[in-house]
Amino acid sequence: MQILDCTLRDGANVVGKGFSAELTKLILEGLIESNINVIEMGNCLGVGAYEANNSISPLNDLEYMELAQPYLDKAEIGMFIGQKNANERNIELAASKGIKFLRIGANAGDGRDSEEAIKLVKKYGMKARYALMKAYILSSKDLADEAKRLESYGLDEITIMDSAGTMLPLQVKEYVETMVNAVNIPVGFHGHNNLGLAAANSIVAVESGASSIDCGLMGMARSAGNLPTEVAIAVFNRMGMIKDIDFYKLLKFIDEKLAPKMEEYNYKAYIQPIDLVFGYAGCHSSFAGIFETVAKEKDVELYPLIVEASKINKKLPTEDLIQEVADKMKKL
Repeated sequence: MQILDCTLRDGANVVGKGFSAELTKLILEGLIESNINVIEMGNCLGVGAYEANNSISPLNDLEYMELAQPYLDKAEIGMFIGQKNANERNIELAASKGIKFLRIGANAGDGRDSEEAIKLVKKYGMKARYALMKAYILSSKDLADEAKRLESYGLDEITIMDSAGTMLPLQVKEYVETMVNAVNIPVGFHGHNNLGLAAANSIVAVESGASSIDCGLMGMARSAGNLPTEVAIAVFNRMGMIKDIDFYKLLKFIDEKLAPKMEEYNYKAYIQPIDLVFGYAGCHSSFAGIFETVAKEKDVELYPLIVEASKINKKLPTEDLIQEVADKMKKL
């Protein structure tokens, strides 16, 4: 399965319409260094929205594309584009700057108006993704029929978007299974957390055949946010579906670089990395003090220490055990 990180697009809603150049570079580097290599970036309303929708962000489309240049050979970096702004001028601009994919966004049921846009994206040599926004307004069958029609236009990948965070797990299962059975292209899922179900819905989506999950660092996205990227990594790591992303490096990036920057915007993750690690390890947080003391005394990383000691004893990780694990870590 694939993680598609939307922090630099949907996540920009928490700061306005887009991130500053400084934060964009910081987040791109943090994701890439953690080996998260499918990234959607730019204005939160997509290419063309700066002018057409008065979606004024710190950088315009061209400036975001220019900023991405040093990273294009390190990750699959793409951008969102609303259906109404998916004209040849905007699509050609993205292609000329080496953008790897454009994800065309339209409300479910409006797909017939996207044929030209999809064909233009393919004409200019980019991957054509598509976002079925507000997917729940159609039945699962009607949504799958629309996906099949979009596939016939040359689409490469399609995403079911729970834009209001209203879908329930059994509903996600039905929608994903119906669509996977209807098309031959990869199906993704984009969940918002308004009902607190983004993680549960994403798990069900993958179990039902979705091959791509959208997420955002620290849960950043419009409204109640997306599935946090770090939570997605923890969950799918535990399920044995992700092996190549550096979980600890990502958490360190959040703790030391991203979270302090986001404090300037009064934004805080609703699941802190330390709490995520206790959940990932299956260890009760009442042992936090002992772990922190030993990690400091032994000069080892706290998060791997919690995880490794918990593999041995989740019920009662004693100080002696934690010190023994820390000593072994130092020898590696």
